[in-house]
Amino acid sequence: MSTQPQQSEPVPEGAVTEQEQDLPAPGAAEARGTGGEGPGPDAAGGRADTESGEQAAALAELDDRWRRALADLENLRKRHARELERERAAERARTAAALLPVIDNLELALSHAEADPGSIVEGVKAIRDQAVDALARLGYEREAETGVPFDPARHEVVGVVEDADAEPGTVVQVLRPGYGKADKQLRPVAVAVAKRE
Repeated sequence: MSTQPQQSEPVPEGAVTEQEQDLPAPGAAEARGTGGEGPGPDAAGGRADTESGEQAAALAELDDRWRRALADLENLRKRHARELERERAAERARTAAALLPVIDNLELALSHAEADPGSIVEGVKAIRDQAVDALARLGYEREAETGVPFDPARHEVVGVVEDADAEPGTVVQVLRPGYGKADKQLRPVAVAVAKRE
């Protein structure tokens, strides 16, 4: 065994030793800060802060616009509900106003009934005609025809009768008049229909 210290083998020219691998190259720290090899950690953090600030501002603006849109929608809903109720009240008032003359004439007929009981029938007929006219002006004309074919959209069968003079399936008797057309009907016509044999 030899007591002399071992000498390291000669290193080829240009090779990197283990000690040199751990050390940064001279001027590398300055180059990183000034854009030599790329941005340093501080530069990247600054850009991220700017982007997150812009995103937060955009998000806050969108949140504000969303809340304003919700408030506008709620106001629109409330205004629509108020307008709908106002229209309903106006329509009820128009309908009641159309029936007021009928009530006035009924009261007039009743006041004259004591003086001339025979005139009451004529008065009631006139008042009925006035009420039918009021319904027609509201869009509900009286339907009470006989001799027409049965139409399930307009008629409601409440009875079937044998009638040798009528075609089977035709209306032979109106038991209760209807009001309005088939597409806008207040009440269907209650009829008796000729029997099919």
